[in-house]
Amino acid sequence: MRVAVVGAGLGGLSAAAALARDGAEVVVLEAQGHPGGCAATFPRQGYRFDAGATLASGFYAGGPMDLLARAAGIERWPVRPCDPVMAVRLPDGSTVVRWANERRRRERHEMFGRGAERFWQWQERTAEAVWDLALRRPSWPPRTGSEMVGLVRHGSAWFSGDLRNRLRPSLAADALRPLAHHLRGTSDRLRSFVDAQLLISAQTTSRHANALYGAGALDFPRRGAAQVEGAIGAIAETLVHAIRRSGGEVHFSRQVAAVRLDHQGGARLQDTRGDSLRADVVLINAPPWNGRQLLGDDAPPRLRRMAPLPEQAWGAFMLYVGLDGDVTQPDAPLHQQVVVSEPLGNGNSAFLSLSPEWDSSRAPAGMRALTVSAHTPLHYWWQAYERDRAGYEALKAAFTEKLLDAAEIVLPGLREAASLILPGTPVTFQRFTQRLLGWVGGFPQRSLLSSWSPRLAPGVWMVGDSIFPGQSIAAVTLGGLRVAEAVMRGQPARSRRWR
Repeated sequence: MRVAVVGAGLGGLSAAAALARDGAEVVVLEAQGHPGGCAATFPRQGYRFDAGATLASGFYAGGPMDLLARAAGIERWPVRPCDPVMAVRLPDGSTVVRWANERRRRERHEMFGRGAERFWQWQERTAEAVWDLALRRPSWPPRTGSEMVGLVRHGSAWFSGDLRNRLRPSLAADALRPLAHHLRGTSDRLRSFVDAQLLISAQTTSRHANALYGAGALDFPRRGAAQVEGAIGAIAETLVHAIRRSGGEVHFSRQVAAVRLDHQGGARLQDTRGDSLRADVVLINAPPWNGRQLLGDDAPPRLRRMAPLPEQAWGAFMLYVGLDGDVTQPDAPLHQQVVVSEPLGNGNSAFLSLSPEWDSSRAPAGMRALTVSAHTPLHYWWQAYERDRAGYEALKAAFTEKLLDAAEIVLPGLREAASLILPGTPVTFQRFTQRLLGWVGGFPQRSLLSSWSPRLAPGVWMVGDSIFPGQSIAAVTLGGLRVAEAVMRGQPARSRRWR
């Protein structure tokens, strides 16, 4: 079986690594000269910047990255534990530190009071159940009879546990209601904190986020958060080595332009250089809108019925900053979220990630690499870019100043300490990730049906943050493993060595 993977993001690389080790003939084609997609690392003037994702989690026994390591034959991830995980600066001037260890309970009590403990107890109990189900990699949402049978099997095993039996009534109700239900009667500070965290982990706020998904998304600091040695792109690089070690191929600077289905089964991929490749199975590591473009007239009805553009989709405005290390505080968390005002988005909330002092590969001596990101609607940027290039540049300059203002709340003197400031917009993201319009983060998780089923057409699958369980490095890893399992289930012989 030959499997072609379009794009070397973490979802595609995870599936490719598992399939290659399980005996499939795997070929990965990546348009850029490096792997990782939105979780890539790029060099500039002696710095190594994280392009999008900056914080990894799932590195615990039995967790997503442990499952992937076993599937791919990886002995060790290049990571170090990260605790505290981050600090969140709220509009009232208070700062909440997010710990992975037991210090989180004391921090919550001090910042939100005893009245918030009921919410946190619900959140952690529910998150345990939600992550337990996600680790089983169910076929969600189910589209075929066999997927429904598999989902029932997963559900039966899932509800056999003591914790889940006690939570059963709450889980059923939470499947249909927003997380805001559990914030009733709590403080504005808690609601503001939860909304800020959900924006970066579920792409929406408590008023809209599904309660079950939101509980799991809020739990990522406890899910083996880690700092990656050599920057976030080292995860993708480790997967590339694993694929090649298992006999698979990974080719860079090979942009796939079209995927044409073969009526006898399989597909033919054509790249922008005019070369073609035939495969029995194709995995598209991109959102469904990209899948529609690649498949063209062969796109199935549900892809053709989609709106022209993704609704309620976020883009990212980024700043990549090289700065003097003396401006940083030695004891401050490497990751900080600054909430300036509400509503969130458009620079009113910024996420900062600083390279560790111990990682000399990230910056010249005495300097640090800083990534600052903010949610922003896509249409702002594309309307300006396509109609008024001068207006686009002015908008980019205004956003740069707004994010620098936010960053200086926790890093005073940042402007004077910066030797390099590179802005990036959704236009930039489309250029370097090939994602339509530079859409990042996947669907806002307003419903348990927000994610797509990964099977697009016979022999054609989708991986990445558009399928369950959604965004984050841990989630797209599970999604990639889930698709790899589904592909191998269709084969007459399979070793299942990584089960």
